[in-house]
Amino acid sequence: MGIREIARDRWGGRMSTAIAAINARHPWSHNDHFHSWILTRLPEQRRRALDVGCGRGELLAKLATQFDEVHGVDVDQTMREAAAARCAGLPNVTVDGEPLRQVAGPVDLVTMVAVLHHIDIEEALSDVRRLLAPDGRFLSVGLARPGSVADYAWDLASTITNPVIGYIKHPWASPQGVEPPAFPVADPRLTYAEIGGTVKRVMPGATMRHDLGFRNTIEWTKR
Repeated sequence: MGIREIARDRWGGRMSTAIAAINARHPWSHNDHFHSWILTRLPEQRRRALDVGCGRGELLAKLATQFDEVHGVDVDQTMREAAAARCAGLPNVTVDGEPLRQVAGPVDLVTMVAVLHHIDIEEALSDVRRLLAPDGRFLSVGLARPGSVADYAWDLASTITNPVIGYIKHPWASPQGVEPPAFPVADPRLTYAEIGGTVKRVMPGATMRHDLGFRNTIEWTKR
């Protein structure tokens, strides 16, 4: 249980409601925030890129300027339609609902943003390893359930800094109030350590780090 879950389940949920109201005044997309992290770590070879769980297509559009071909997959039809509309004017972008295990490689980049906690992590990472060309890169931004003192410290830091980052990114107060997420959400089941153990086993040499925004990052180059 993370800081947000504790706030939601204790004291009648009043703390959770207060935090949500503060964050809603200056909203920001935690997932989109990490696109710059991805764009600064692209592989040298840039023929094909695959974005798994492409959502509304914002990252696809950015990758389209860097790669010959960009392919997005998402199991949610609403997200696929939004991504296709977002990238309608980009001839090197395709979007479909093909399962990851059926996607054909090789590709030079695989990205996942807030995706791994929705799927079987070992199967997904094995598919990524299969798909990547030599020197291809895997870049993931994910969520994990806190399970250690360090995890809770990062969770608390994210809770404290979240409205600050929101104010910097969105200094004018939003009149909309608390809005439902624009994409499917799920609470992470695995802890940071559990995810890290699988990453280490399937992708030796990968780097996994905590980050603010209740996120962690995974970076791996196939050798």
